[in-house]
Amino acid sequence: MTAPTASIAPTAASGLPGSPDLLRSVFRRHAAGVAVITAEEGGRPVGFTATSLNSVSADPPLLSFTIATGASSWPAIRDAEHLGVHILGEHQQDLAGLFARSGADRFGSGTGWAEGPYGVPVLDGVLAWLVCRVVARVPAGAHRVIIAEAVAGDPAGEGRPLLYHQGRFNALRD
Repeated sequence: MTAPTASIAPTAASGLPGSPDLLRSVFRRHAAGVAVITAEEGGRPVGFTATSLNSVSADPPLLSFTIATGASSWPAIRDAEHLGVHILGEHQQDLAGLFARSGADRFGSGTGWAEGPYGVPVLDGVLAWLVCRVVARVPAGAHRVIIAEAVAGDPAGEGRPLLYHQGRFNALRD
């Protein structure tokens, strides 16, 4: 005997079945870690905030993230052989916001960074960072799924992770 099931009809708040609004409303309930992806383009650093970072494989060490092809950072990511992946701490909400803002001076005087392996910009004070070699750029609607292999990094930062949930940056609660 099967247990009774709740109604599964879509609500007005969730949007129509299969709609972008439905997907957005569901993923607002999904807490995600916050990362900043960096690359070098024409001798200058480029970067953006990403909440789509995923571990793909331990052997080989692969990860993925997505980027919109209309994003200002897309040309750099499209052409980069190597890029940086930075895991942000809860103390870096302002940094996450800066790298998420269109048209912002992301590497201005308030952003500490240094040139890392393969010329990739590496941000100061993050929980952990990797430099990765891009192995694939997979079309996905108006985005690309970037698959990259970790080739260098440092997991030794201190603190707790920054999360993205319900459309804003959040810290973990005790």
